[in-house]
Amino acid sequence: MNQSSDGNAIVLENSAGESLAVLKVFERLEIGPVRLEPRRLIAPYRLFYNGKMEQTKLIYSYEETVFDPVEPESQNLANMIAAQVALNYGLFCDTLVFHGLFDDIDRRFIRDMAENTAREIYVKKFLEPNPFLVGPAVGLSPQKRPRYLRAKLLFPQALRDKAGSAWQPWSIVGDKHCILSSGGKDSLLSYGLLNEIGREVHPIFVNESGRHWFTALNAYRHFKDNIPNTARVWVNSDRLFSWMLKRIPFIRKDFADVKSDEYPIRLWTVAVFLFGVLPLMRKRGIGRLLIGDEFDTSVRKTSFGIPHYDGLYDQSIYFDQTVTSFFMRKGWAVSQFSILRPLSELLIEKILALRYPELQQYQTSCHATHKEVDRIYPCGKCEKCRRIVSMLLALGVDPAHCGYRASQVENALAGFIKKGVSQESSGVRQLGFMLLKKGLFVPPENQKKMFSEQPKVLNLRYDPRVSPMNSIPIDLRVPLLRIFMQYANGAMRRIGKNWTAFDPLNDSSLHQPFAFELDINGSQLNPQKADHVTDGQRYLWGELTWPEAQERFQQVDIALLPVGAIEQHGPHLPLDTDAFDADYLALRVAEACSDPKPLVLPNIPYGVSYHHDEFKGTVGISNDTLAKLVYDIGMSVSHNGIKKLVIINAHGGNSPALNYAAQMINRDAHIFVCVDTGETSDVDIYSLVETPNDVHAGEIETSTSLAVRPHLVKMDQTGREVPEFSSRYLDFTSKRGVSWYAYTRKISHSGVMGDPTKASAEKGKKFWEIMITHLVALVEDLKSMTLKEIHHRNF
Repeated sequence: MNQSSDGNAIVLENSAGESLAVLKVFERLEIGPVRLEPRRLIAPYRLFYNGKMEQTKLIYSYEETVFDPVEPESQNLANMIAAQVALNYGLFCDTLVFHGLFDDIDRRFIRDMAENTAREIYVKKFLEPNPFLVGPAVGLSPQKRPRYLRAKLLFPQALRDKAGSAWQPWSIVGDKHCILSSGGKDSLLSYGLLNEIGREVHPIFVNESGRHWFTALNAYRHFKDNIPNTARVWVNSDRLFSWMLKRIPFIRKDFADVKSDEYPIRLWTVAVFLFGVLPLMRKRGIGRLLIGDEFDTSVRKTSFGIPHYDGLYDQSIYFDQTVTSFFMRKGWAVSQFSILRPLSELLIEKILALRYPELQQYQTSCHATHKEVDRIYPCGKCEKCRRIVSMLLALGVDPAHCGYRASQVENALAGFIKKGVSQESSGVRQLGFMLLKKGLFVPPENQKKMFSEQPKVLNLRYDPRVSPMNSIPIDLRVPLLRIFMQYANGAMRRIGKNWTAFDPLNDSSLHQPFAFELDINGSQLNPQKADHVTDGQRYLWGELTWPEAQERFQQVDIALLPVGAIEQHGPHLPLDTDAFDADYLALRVAEACSDPKPLVLPNIPYGVSYHHDEFKGTVGISNDTLAKLVYDIGMSVSHNGIKKLVIINAHGGNSPALNYAAQMINRDAHIFVCVDTGETSDVDIYSLVETPNDVHAGEIETSTSLAVRPHLVKMDQTGREVPEFSSRYLDFTSKRGVSWYAYTRKISHSGVMGDPTKASAEKGKKFWEIMITHLVALVEDLKSMTLKEIHHRNF
């Protein structure tokens, strides 16, 4: 990436070269600027090719007010929504131009997803057979390249960052759940499960303008009439996709008449829907976004020498992690996940049909549906119909319950024998085995061996990469497992290449923290139960063996060093408040980061605390000692291969020593080192604090302690002691204040500087969320950058 001469536009260099020139169709596709209304966004899509310009519009409409047209946050969110469709065309354009407000986080996300989508489309739509292609695009020779994105990406009005803007982190509630809803089994089951275990659920349907909406119509009508919080978003993305296809010369002119369960070109589809529901989530304060994806949608494979996600990236756990990381970095604090990851498609159908038949009757997975009177019916001929009918029959459920006629059932079963279904291979074998066992079909003699019992398909499957236990929040695990285990034959986890039976309800993995959000109650993690493991790997530096450390240093080059203090915190807080807070913050940040997670170094509990010496219990070290210790640690970790060291400091008195040590490490080891003493979050936290000059053992620290260690807070010993100074330049929290130093006893008799009586656990949880969100954003930015890019090279 190179910065353009105007300082705003960002260009992604074309590394695909002329070998993919046959795919070049358009000179430029321009998106936006978005016109925003309280209930609608309208984004022009302008296409330049063959000396002409043609234009259409992408429209999202809402049934309630979700935008403030003059608010920068609304404008930015609308721009990100409008951009998603365009990510399907990076192979076919010289340039993609995104007009409107985009910050660095947006641009990086768009760049990465456009590149990934270009590679997926190249492999799945041009190297593999595609019935929609004609002409020279058929039978392309594989080209193994570092990048497949042809288009340059331009952002003419891009923002450098959020500094100085009025944008604020979203006010969300962690236990509100949005389900990206349709007539499919996954979203129906997700609703049934969450509703049964008593969670607040918001089923939000995305109404495509074309016939695809028919698949959701039966379910939507039921939900709208009977289920609180149901909502609908209308979008004309189908029309825009068709508009683009008509202008691509190597797509068959009769593409709309070709019977296929796949789209001609696009593979970036789910994001078009999920970004569309974000305005409603923001308005309603919803913190969790559920998409319905099962075990076999997370795939990493290599075809034609090219690594890819088998066209399923936007249904994979990798997508969940990437998008949630983006949401966290933006301050939106939305976590996206699927509660069905350990389940096969067959097991999902089993639980839906047997436990929630009142919902299963609205299941319509077929994309070739038709309308009769007031109900939508499946075609009974397509691959999805073959799959659904076969699974229902194997489970002993009458397909007529969800609209299949007897003749369709017969044809679908015959189609299963002749054409098969698109399902994981073990799932097909298990499905055939169950149908054979029921005497529902007799395959040719040479095919009988294809259908054998596959026990894992009807077991819960926990794989450290694609379905780890901690891929859903802790509070959902036990109630969901209790339901799952009533229908599954058991549970298995992958160890190496083998599947081993285990009891998930009595396993330590049950208590592994969910990466992307605080516990709903803001409670401290139980260190005896948390394994601090992700993707099968530990991320606490001190828990590694040296061979494990050697392997981890090949995967991650960033480490977190928490530094605190042992000093008085008034008569009501423990002496180790700063030491604990630094360690706790570093751990929570690491948990919330995507894989591979940063390594967390052991905490340095002692700090520069001479100014509290007159209060008993304070144990301090000198600036020289702290600076030398941190310098030695920094030099040592750099020798291990760490290139980025983030020092998380929970005590302001440490700052001079830590900043000096960071300078010296940078000078001598030539690695990136930074110190965060609240710089990334203080501006947001102080906007929520009632007390001026609240800097020690006051409203903030007492609140954060109440949120995670309430048993150590003596609220009956609190008292207000807010320092007041003759000059505003001496105020500790003034934006114009100078740094100055004094013994605490000269300012406060109790050791408190602030008002702990205004503290609450609710405030504390919010403060933790703000600190974690901003530090995660920083760490994720650093993870994805080389040292050269950090120093503004190659960007």
